Amino acid sequence: MTRFARRVEQVSISGIREVFEAAGEDAINLGLGQPDFPTPTHARRAAVEAIEAGEADAYTSNRGTESLRAAIADKHARDNDLAVDPENVIATAGGSEALHLAMEAHVDPGDEVLVPDPGFVAYEALTHVAGGEPVPIELRDDLTLDPAAVEAAITEDTAVFVVNSPGNPTGAVQSPADMREFARIADEHDVVCLSDEVYERMLFDGEHRSPAEFATGDGVIVVNACSKTYSMTGWRLGWVTAAEERIERMLRVHQYIQACASAPAQYAAEAALSGPQAPVAEMRETFERRRDIVLDGLESMGLTCPRPQGAFYAMPAVPEGWVEAVLDRGVVVVPGEAFGAGGAGHARISYATDTETLREALDVMAEATAAVR
Repeated sequence: MTRFARRVEQVSISGIREVFEAAGEDAINLGLGQPDFPTPTHARRAAVEAIEAGEADAYTSNRGTESLRAAIADKHARDNDLAVDPENVIATAGGSEALHLAMEAHVDPGDEVLVPDPGFVAYEALTHVAGGEPVPIELRDDLTLDPAAVEAAITEDTAVFVVNSPGNPTGAVQSPADMREFARIADEHDVVCLSDEVYERMLFDGEHRSPAEFATGDGVIVVNACSKTYSMTGWRLGWVTAAEERIERMLRVHQYIQACASAPAQYAAEAALSGPQAPVAEMRETFERRRDIVLDGLESMGLTCPRPQGAFYAMPAVPEGWVEAVLDRGVVVVPGEAFGAGGAGHARISYATDTETLREALDVMAEATAAVR
């Protein structure tokens, strides 16, 4: 009889991917979280130049090139008022690997990881891969994570709690007061606050603050990536920042599963971070306009939806059978339960597509809404 590791048997194929693949090639896809913008020209050019000069032919340092890590440190100083030593950075194969490294380095079999519910599908899966036990934390009515609920759920087995702002699948943004509390909880309870900040530049309302700004100890680990900010999902370039002792443990895992992030992608990421930021502003402004179109459309259907303050997702409450009715009419949305039990009765809509297509999809949603009521 074929045997498989229990931690793998606890992980299923992503519900996002299943919905997308079942819908067919002609469907309007509002399911995947991928910006519909090109990677900035100066970032692509930097990769090409590095390849043509032979600078991207060999392994880089496990941590990443010195110049990329310096650019990441400069980014944190510029955007987050954080003093980050380049030695406290690991360049990774996207934000996903950064999350994986943090889990592997800090979670033992049986340890608990507190995850937002609904939350990004990788948090629960990567907890299982590390041998841990995910503990879902129900979100507030505005779809933000309540620090008091996190603190109340901490036990002697808790190793990590995850914060994601702006949030996927919700678009919610944690307040500075919340982030200060998350830092305090990490400090006082000696648990890791794993802060996923990959959508930080896609912010429409509110203010993005990292819990690392408020930490007095070494309990906050920050994960970020070029994927969403610079429309570089296919380049697979992210990073993790943490105290040196934590970086050294994560590096032990990284060196064997990845060796180093893709060298061409590192040169592209350095250029993206250090070069003109106008493409980021253009994307953000476009997504904000699309957000308003989606909210107006949902309101006209009589559907309620907390106002997304960032990212490019909306998560309305929907009637029973709504997701299926929308899918049957050729529009891909993701059922809320794909993101945890707390997502039941909701759907995630990604507005990372052009306005004309978005309006067409909203017309289909209106037809489906009328059909299921």
